[in-house]
Amino acid sequence: MLTIIIISATALVVGALVGYYLRLIISMGKKGSMELEIKQIMLKAKEDAQKVVDEGKKKAEEHIEASNKETKKKEEEWKQTENRLIKKEEMLDNRQLDIDKEVERIKQKIEEVKKVKERVDNMDKEKEQELEKIARLSTDDAKEILFKNIEEKYEEDLLVRMQKMETLNAEKLDRRAKDILSASINRLASSTASEMMTTSINIPNDEIKGKIIGKEGRNIRAFEKCAGVELIIDETPGTIVISSFDPVRRQVARLALENLILDGRIQPAKIEEVVAKAGEDINKIIKEKGDQAVYECGIFNLDPRITAIVGRLYFRTSYGQNVLQHSIEMAHIAGMLAEELGADVQVAKAGALVHDIGKALDHEVQGTHIDIGIRILQKFKADPRIITAMKSHHDDTPHESLEAVIVQTADMISGGRPGARRDSVENYIKRLQELEALSQSFSGVEKAYALSAGREIRIFVTPDKVTDLEAKEMAHDIAKKIEQELTYPGEIKVTMIRENRIVEYAR
Repeated sequence: MLTIIIISATALVVGALVGYYLRLIISMGKKGSMELEIKQIMLKAKEDAQKVVDEGKKKAEEHIEASNKETKKKEEEWKQTENRLIKKEEMLDNRQLDIDKEVERIKQKIEEVKKVKERVDNMDKEKEQELEKIARLSTDDAKEILFKNIEEKYEEDLLVRMQKMETLNAEKLDRRAKDILSASINRLASSTASEMMTTSINIPNDEIKGKIIGKEGRNIRAFEKCAGVELIIDETPGTIVISSFDPVRRQVARLALENLILDGRIQPAKIEEVVAKAGEDINKIIKEKGDQAVYECGIFNLDPRITAIVGRLYFRTSYGQNVLQHSIEMAHIAGMLAEELGADVQVAKAGALVHDIGKALDHEVQGTHIDIGIRILQKFKADPRIITAMKSHHDDTPHESLEAVIVQTADMISGGRPGARRDSVENYIKRLQELEALSQSFSGVEKAYALSAGREIRIFVTPDKVTDLEAKEMAHDIAKKIEQELTYPGEIKVTMIRENRIVEYAR
């Protein structure tokens, strides 16, 4: 057994030695083959590198050769350019020489001309000296004697000619001015509106009169209070007359009364409703009239609020002349004058149309109608040139533009035509307006209306603010103030009305 173990151990040792030796032999063989491969790779790499170097040298030689060719080509072009520049310089030098020669020739000719001119001047002087010696007069003396002889010989003719020219020019200017004005007037053919203080309404039958008067006259009193007019119901068949100096009130009353007659229900509450509705309708008419006036005059740059105020002039008169019609007529005349005189047509027409715009509000605002008009136009940002054109039509301010003179001239033409105005009517209306304004100046007065051609002032007071005793005292005070401040024919009846109205609803 021991022997087997020893033999096995020995065999194991011998096997290990043999295996190590074999492995060593194999590794040595592999090492030799790897070194051979490395040498082959190095040889191949050297061959590839040599090829790359050879190709690089070849390409470099080709590039060098191409560069040399390009350089030679550029050098040839530069030489050609240099030759052309040299030739041009030679040509310029030759031209400069020719120019210098020409300048010299011109200088010589100038000198020759100067010498000739000097000889001519000397000859003229010599001739003048010889003439002076012969005539024994200098040139200035001869001129003075000649002019003096001419003046003495033709003095009368010159004076006559000058006077004739002055006369002709003055006549021409006067004739031209008259032609312009007459042409403007003839081109405008408008009728003159007549002034009326009453408006008549036709009724279908006389039974309507009884309804309008109402029980114990309550309907007619309510109507007159709401509308501010006087109803004249007499025995004239089929007619009721509305009397008031204010045309706006007459129109509101006319429209309201016509609507009441058509409706048939005539009572105080209905009267108030219909009168209020008629006032709204009249306001619409005012706006339409303003728009029509602006369109007719060809003025399109005015603020709509200014146009609406212009429309109120449709119900206003001045010296018996309708103010809106007068303003439209003025605008046409001013436009014609501006065309003839070369002024701004639009500014002249607009200034003429709005020249009396202050009259539309002179019952509500303090000041003259010109001051009120200026404030209205400034408030609504009208063109300053229009304000300048309209503010001088009564010579209240100096004329600052040609358009201002044109507006004033158009105003004179429109108002100065025969039959255009009636002074008495204007004074009459002014007296009635003053009468109403004086009554309304008292505290507690609700409304005041001048009736019966100014022979009666009807005053409505607020019952909450004025008692019966105070109303009686106020009537006396108003009558005294009218006597002291106003001028009027005959006597004026002061009627004070204090009315309590209590309204309740049954539900």
